[in-house]
Amino acid sequence: MLTEIERFPDAALPLDACKVHLRLGSGFVDDGGQDGLILRYLRAAILAVEARIGKALLSRSYRLRLPDWADGHEQVLPIAPVRHVTAVRLIGRDDAVEEVDPGRYALSQDQHRPRLVPKGWLLPSPPTGGAVEVTFEAGFGSDWQEVPADLAQAVMLLTAQYHEGRLGTAQGAAMPFGVMALIERWRILRVSASVAR
Repeated sequence: MLTEIERFPDAALPLDACKVHLRLGSGFVDDGGQDGLILRYLRAAILAVEARIGKALLSRSYRLRLPDWADGHEQVLPIAPVRHVTAVRLIGRDDAVEEVDPGRYALSQDQHRPRLVPKGWLLPSPPTGGAVEVTFEAGFGSDWQEVPADLAQAVMLLTAQYHEGRLGTAQGAAMPFGVMALIERWRILRVSASVAR
């Protein structure tokens, strides 16, 4: 189970750039009245793009909890890019927590499939009936300027679709072709049943 420990703050979202992209007027008495709505569309667009590509655009912390490692020689982390692993914990059946020494594991960076690997022969096994928990930070950066340009543009296009469809006038609910074209190089290709897409 993957859990997002913290949400990215509204301050990290490109509100002003998005308003320019949407060609919203400025200088009126109610200027900023749509900010809350646009922020919700931006957040929804970011999450939709992230779900399609398996990447976190803005940095935040995650917790991965597993009944055991998929493979004692490595554990693929379900989202990329991983900036660093904060902690690995072994959880007993009685919920007793054992912090694993960071000297026993390392992060193997990869654009699509970052992995936790042992520094020895195997990753430390959780107790029988217990679990293992990995906390880590993933994302391109905490500032929108660190998001790759094609992904940032995909978010703008998708936000515009959500904004235009707010009155139920948008044509279809599918992700637009332009967005799909922009995110295509970031998607993980499914090559077999044993490899994640």
